[in-house]
Amino acid sequence: MKFLVLVYGNEQVWGDPEVDVAALITEVDAFNAALRESGEMVAVEGLIPSPHAVRARGGAPVVSDGPYLEAKEHVGSFFLLDVADEERALAIARSYPPLRHPSAHGGGLEVWPLMTHGDAPA
Repeated sequence: MKFLVLVYGNEQVWGDPEVDVAALITEVDAFNAALRESGEMVAVEGLIPSPHAVRARGGAPVVSDGPYLEAKEHVGSFFLLDVADEERALAIARSYPPLRHPSAHGGGLEVWPLMTHGDAPA
């Protein structure tokens, strides 16, 4: 089964003097490498914080800067897993290194099962 995992972060963590950013990045790199080696991580990418929104307005697509969220957290990266089941996907999500950091600033993950051909939306 494939799962999209959205990684939410808070930019405050990068300026927090209590966070050893280099060590945290090293932990995440090791996490990613282990999952690539096991064949469970299909892709992982960080996102540049300059998105555009494309929405229908009056029957036509309109592109705008944004989306602009009022929340401090935003999607900062994602990874794509190919694992045996949802239980394994959630175990991987729970083991994401920044979640164990005392100064995580509320960051978190969303785990989304991906449809395969012929699946009906729930």
